[in-house]
Amino acid sequence: MKPAIRAALFLAVLFAIPIVPFVWLGETFEASLLRALREPSSPSTVSGWVIGMLASDMFLPVPSSAVITYAGGVLGVVAGTVTSWIGLSLGAVGGFGLARLFGESIARRFSESEDIERMSRFTQRHGATALVLTRALPILAEACVLMLGASGLSWRRFLLPMLVSNLLLSLTYAACGAYFQDSNAFPVAIIASGAVPLIAALLIRRWWWPLSGKDGGES
Repeated sequence: MKPAIRAALFLAVLFAIPIVPFVWLGETFEASLLRALREPSSPSTVSGWVIGMLASDMFLPVPSSAVITYAGGVLGVVAGTVTSWIGLSLGAVGGFGLARLFGESIARRFSESEDIERMSRFTQRHGATALVLTRALPILAEACVLMLGASGLSWRRFLLPMLVSNLLLSLTYAACGAYFQDSNAFPVAIIASGAVPLIAALLIRRWWWPLSGKDGGES
């Protein structure tokens, strides 16, 4: 299944999750969900789950921003940020290393051809700065890491912008989760933090990518 189709299905399910149960089960379900979100089994279990989910985000359709928001609400700003930063960075290092080893073929295995072609031009134009520009955008962020690895970018040029952008992203969403943790809007914040970046990425792929390809394809 193509990444765009997977993203659209995920988005549909994402919006259905908070609507259907609340319509059918009402306030009782809402109270139970809030308790479950705020009272996990243990911080170490949550940390392990968060790191594992975010580390696999490079190759699986994981809503990383929603996971980070949840981590911030459950673990707090500092622990949520550090845990999420570790998970995101492990995934990026793994994807970059595999792309350096196997080349563009692995990027084409996990991304659409159009994304790869346009991201190739984008990374050629901006270099490692492309990591910072795409880090908050699902689908595009993963394609960027893979293309930079396939292009032979050095580890030295890759690590610093990757680590810094992951830290800023983790801090932003973890702080959002911590802010809404004591509010009934906590589940909504988790859903929105996953949906908004995905919508932005899909809009960019639908409208801005084609225009940038026409304007800059020969540069």
